[in-house]
Amino acid sequence: MDKYVIHGQHRLQGTVSISGAKNSSLPLMAASLLTAEPVILHNVPYLMDIRTMVSLLTQLGKSISYLDPHTIKIEEKSAEPYEAPYDIVRKMRASIAVLGPLLGRRGKARVSFPGGCTIGPRPIDLHIKGMKALGAEITIEEGYINATCPELKGCQMNLLGSFGPSVLGTENVMMAAVLAKGTTIIEGAAAEPEVADLANFLNQMGANITGAGTSIITIEGVDSLHGVEYTTIPDRIEAGTFIAAAGITGGEIRIENACVHHLAEPIEIFSRAGVEIEILSDTTLIARGKNIRPIEVETKPYPFFPTDLQAQLMALVTLSDGISIISEKIFPDRFLHAAELCRMGADIHIDGAVAVVKGVPYLSGAAIMASDLRAGAGLVLAGLAARGKTEVLRIYHIDRGYEHFEEKLRALGADIERRPQEE
Repeated sequence: MDKYVIHGQHRLQGTVSISGAKNSSLPLMAASLLTAEPVILHNVPYLMDIRTMVSLLTQLGKSISYLDPHTIKIEEKSAEPYEAPYDIVRKMRASIAVLGPLLGRRGKARVSFPGGCTIGPRPIDLHIKGMKALGAEITIEEGYINATCPELKGCQMNLLGSFGPSVLGTENVMMAAVLAKGTTIIEGAAAEPEVADLANFLNQMGANITGAGTSIITIEGVDSLHGVEYTTIPDRIEAGTFIAAAGITGGEIRIENACVHHLAEPIEIFSRAGVEIEILSDTTLIARGKNIRPIEVETKPYPFFPTDLQAQLMALVTLSDGISIISEKIFPDRFLHAAELCRMGADIHIDGAVAVVKGVPYLSGAAIMASDLRAGAGLVLAGLAARGKTEVLRIYHIDRGYEHFEEKLRALGADIERRPQEE
């Protein structure tokens, strides 16, 4: 187990290239189960979660090879396996994404309940609701979801949950429905760019999906899908993290290979929080740290401010001149990083799903612990701005979603080092 050791108060400057989106690459990889033909994916980040999905697909009869560090080729050795075992699935929530394609093409699936970050309850009831609507018989036994259906049938369903649409739920049902008989209409669908990316990928494999990127998705079932060569979209959360890094260090970072269109709301919110953002093209922008200002914001489903940037924004406004209000509308319990920021001198009060952040003049380095992927990123940003030495423990969470994070930060001038964490 490793940790980061950070000596803060270095102004970040330079250029960073954004990696492919983890949250897009994982369902694209899972969707390879829908065809017997080879699938080639470009712009895949080299991350722990990707390696977990490689292990899972291998267990499910696929053979995966790297053509280069960010290009994978997925081929089929056997279409017989249908069990996603606990030992693999417990490591990553996105493993549940194999449920839909297994059921859609192989007619049955046995998938362990998923694991992942500790950011509060993330039930999979919408996944199960969608599969049942398509005609699957589902039982829960010994920690596994057992689903069977020799032939799924299209239908109309609503997947809106108590905290809004489910991205993985929408994607899972969409993957199951592409090979179902008839038409499936998903109302209350997630509109995130990652959902639209999966729909584009499936359509290039021969699916017939319209409406992805809106709250209503229509899928006309087809008999089979073929192989495809496809490039994953850039990671909008990584791009937002580097915008926050420029802001909290008073730096100037040129961010390349991003998708500016996917960042409209983060750009708006970070601009209001005092980060000067200059858009150079559809793929390039410059973020400059100026005077950090207090803000009021709610996390909501796309196209609004994403929950996955909440911790990074909170770290930024700990140093504002005023009081910020951050309301978490997606995962109300996703504030474990607040206590760690307070260990560094931040003034944060949590009231249910609302964080009240009173700005302080400076943060002080401390030993702090990452509780989840994005919380970890927020704590690293705080360490970059803090006086003295910060140690961020349990950075395996960060490794799940940021490719070469410390190398990219060092190239921008950060004093950050990975070291073994003493047990």
